[in-house]
Formats: sequence, structure tokens, C-alpha cells
Amino acid sequence: MTALVHLRPNSTASLRLVCFPHAGGSASFFREWADHVPLGAELMAVQYPGHEGRFRDPLIPTMGGLADEVTAELLAAPVRRTVLFGHSMGASVAYETLLRLEAAGATHFTRLCVSGRAASGFPADVPQQPLSDAELDSRLRTLGGTDPQVLESAALRELFFPIIRNDFFLVDRYRPDPAAPPVHAEMIVLTGDADPRMSEAKADDWAALTTGPSTTHVLPGDHFYLSAHTETLARLAMTAVPAAARPVDA
Repeated sequence: MTALVHLRPNSTASLRLVCFPHAGGSASFFREWADHVPLGAELMAVQYPGHEGRFRDPLIPTMGGLADEVTAELLAAPVRRTVLFGHSMGASVAYETLLRLEAAGATHFTRLCVSGRAASGFPADVPQQPLSDAELDSRLRTLGGTDPQVLESAALRELFFPIIRNDFFLVDRYRPDPAAPPVHAEMIVLTGDADPRMSEAKADDWAALTTGPSTTHVLPGDHFYLSAHTETLARLAMTAVPAAARPVDA
């Protein structure tokens, strides 16, 4: 099945917003954003293999593999100004996707919004084994955002934990390529003021990864602050979208 889910189709749109969910998240997490994007825009979200309608699709074990899949579909889509928005794991998938899109010569991906994810400071040791059930349960409870029914039901844990475990294993093993060129798209960095894994300083580190302008916005809330700020985030993502990706001094 396709990696891109159309949450608000619009064949005549001049703008497109593509959302990348967090580890364990699915495209439907962004469904209510359809009420807040501009009328002249279309809304799409990425569906990772194993999630929702792609339940039977083989899991992809690497960040690069996910980005490759999404890149191919976005390059095949009609050309229009496009904003990529990724939360947590999705921020890294969106960034890696943008690297590939720009390497392919695409210039209409003009803004990258990264949320709840650091750009640097990754541990030196790369995990060699995925999380155990107990470790995964603890991490999900700490981060929040997971339906309590999944955590309390043995049947649902058996069904969903392998999928969520794969997400966390690939994101825990991910390290950005230090030799990667900076992207040219404008960057908007977002975080919750009570996110235990983030700080404004960590958010500001993203600016070094683009030649374009970069701004940081801190909103009230924890790692899943965005659930309470859908309208604000949609407005930030889709207001004054640049016509083309260009260096900040161009």
C-alpha cells in the first residue's frame, strides 16, 4: 500500500502539507489538522509499514529505508509548494526525506517543520538489541501519547508491541550523517516547554542543518504538546510558505 494517506484531498491545491508521525503513531494522528490548513491546500500524512491500513506490509528497520519509500512517492506526486512536518521520530524521517528530495533536484519542498526531536547529542553507543516488553512499556508510559488500552491489554500488546518496538529500535539506532549537506528549505523548530527530552537549546541546534532561515517556537506542554495546539501548529506550518528553497542570504 501507499505510504501517503490523503487526509484532505485537493486536486487544485497550490500548497501541500505532509505530516510524519511519531514512533508508534499513525497517519490518523493528524486527521483533525484537516480543519485548520488553508482552503487552497491539501493535507497528507505518512503511514509507516505495519501501521493502520498497512498492517500487513513488512516493517522497515532503518530510518533511511523509511525516507527512501516516502521520497519516491513524493517525487511522483504533482509538483506544488510543500511543507514537511514531522513530530519526534517523524522529524528525523522528514529531515532524511528532505535530504533525498533536494539531492534529486526538487526545489518545491520549501519548508521543514521539526517537532519534539533533537538534531544532535545522540548517545555514542548504538543499541544492538530492541527494547524488551518491560522497557517498551516503561518508555511509552514516560512519553505519553499511547492509548492506555494498548498498554493494559495483553492481546493488544501482543498485536502492537512488535510494530512499536521496530519504530523505537530504528529511531534509537539512527545517527544523522555528519557529511550530509545542509538542506536549503526554511526550517521551523517546535517543542513543548515541559518535554523531558527537549530544550530550547537542543531545538536551536537544527539551525545548523539548513542554509535557509530557521526559527524556534516553544509552546506549553510535554512531549505531546501538539495535541493541544493543532490550530496554532497548522497556522505556523502553512503561513507565508516560501516560493522556493533558498539560502538565507540569497
